[in-house]
Amino acid sequence: MQKKHSIAPDLTVQIAPRNSIGLLLKNPVMTASGTYGYGVEYKDSVDIEALGAIICKGTTLEPWNGNAQPRLIETTHGLLNAVGLENIGIKSLISDVLPQWRTLHVPFIINIAGHSIDEYVQLAEIIDGLDGVHAVELNISCPNVACGGMEFGVDPDMAAKVTTAVRSKLKMPMLVKLSPNVTDIVAIATAVAEAGADALTLINTVSGMAIDIKKRRPSLGNIFGGLSGAAIKPIALASVYRVAQRIDVPVIGCGGIFCAEDAIEFFMAGASAVQVGTASFCDPNAPIKIVNGIAQYLQNNAIQNIRDLIGAARI
Repeated sequence: MQKKHSIAPDLTVQIAPRNSIGLLLKNPVMTASGTYGYGVEYKDSVDIEALGAIICKGTTLEPWNGNAQPRLIETTHGLLNAVGLENIGIKSLISDVLPQWRTLHVPFIINIAGHSIDEYVQLAEIIDGLDGVHAVELNISCPNVACGGMEFGVDPDMAAKVTTAVRSKLKMPMLVKLSPNVTDIVAIATAVAEAGADALTLINTVSGMAIDIKKRRPSLGNIFGGLSGAAIKPIALASVYRVAQRIDVPVIGCGGIFCAEDAIEFFMAGASAVQVGTASFCDPNAPIKIVNGIAQYLQNNAIQNIRDLIGAARI
């Protein structure tokens, strides 16, 4: 039986090493965008300052109303959502939410979305340098209205263009969240990394739908939605494993992480950090429990540094 370390393991991770500002997290567990609101909703019931970082819900230039109801359907081992990025817009975030972020000792990351490259660029110009914001995460799964509704994230050239445009206006660390609904996620990851992303988040939700057999119609008001939860963990894990071996920026695992063991699998596949999403709907304390579980695993296995796990399962 291995001897446990008597001192606490080092959970710190740097997820933007090539950025001059950098983003050093006290631990590698973040919340996933769209699943934890703006973070402040939980501050009286959850020790959110114990998290590595909080990523807020997708934010746009103007408020978005989102899609028609119903928007959420529970599936076997998963959740289908078609919320449609309903949000208060960047102006209200800055006036109403940002002052609260500044009182909390945890990094906040703004997930941004838009229907054109110009919208992404305008958001970057507004956000860059804001006190209380530590990084930006690009959601490139939005339809580009200039290209007939094709998502930015499904084509390497298009993904690179929006990344390059935002990078030119943004000095702070920039994460890019990739869609799994593509033919070759490695090609897109490579293009985005070369275009200036400091880290990549893998993966966003998997496209899916459900049908109400009593009404004989799609269950979601938007017909199609994004599948998250335990059902997509193998897809996310495989994506992280493939991409982490091919790019030179940190990969952040996201998809079906419900416990410390799930997170550790992602580290061993090559992820430098993880995001917890759907699990928080079941238990708002899930991200904190995962942080504690990771620390316990390291102690039980006499591993002093979380970074020793990154890529440990690569063959």
